Amino acid sequence: MTITVHHLENSRSQRILWLLEELGLDYEVKRYERDKKTMLAPPELARIHPLGKSPVIEDGEAEGQVIAETGAIVEYLVARADGRLGAPNTVDGQLRYRHFLHYAEGSMMPPLLVILVLDQLGLLGRPAKKPMLEMMAGHLRWLESELASRDWFAGEDFTAADVMMSFPLEAARARAGLDERYPHILDWLERIHARPAYQAALTRGGPYAYG
Repeated sequence: MTITVHHLENSRSQRILWLLEELGLDYEVKRYERDKKTMLAPPELARIHPLGKSPVIEDGEAEGQVIAETGAIVEYLVARADGRLGAPNTVDGQLRYRHFLHYAEGSMMPPLLVILVLDQLGLLGRPAKKPMLEMMAGHLRWLESELASRDWFAGEDFTAADVMMSFPLEAARARAGLDERYPHILDWLERIHARPAYQAALTRGGPYAYG
């Protein structure tokens, strides 16, 4: 039995495909298209999990266990792969790993989602967009300083924390001011996009706006 990934186009679930490729775990993809007018997930996803969000996985080897939330899925898959791409052995590395695993969704994604909504409001959203971009600039300056001292977010080796950080930084590159002022972040993005597992996940998952 394999893992089934319920994968919504241009969403956080792309990270799960990438992680599965990195871990070498067998999986299949059930792809969902967004509503062309609202850009929301289709109602079919609510049949898999009541929240109707993606990513959601079903693990056939665990009696069809259904797991939602990107961070929870990442932790589950790392454990299923005997800890590969998990926290480094050092205390500092372990703290950074846990921090970035949760920071990606807990701190970075909320302002990015607000910016997305403000962009859709057009002129009405402009007054509120400037302070949100300033907030994002604070995040980006800090992340730039973090990557100035090491190659990867948790330490000197690639981990699942880097997988978690990919989507918010790809989104920031598209709409929240991530540009040439942040060369270490851009270098990190180039390196993750060049990884064979990342490219394999794009092939499995279909078109992805941020890849």
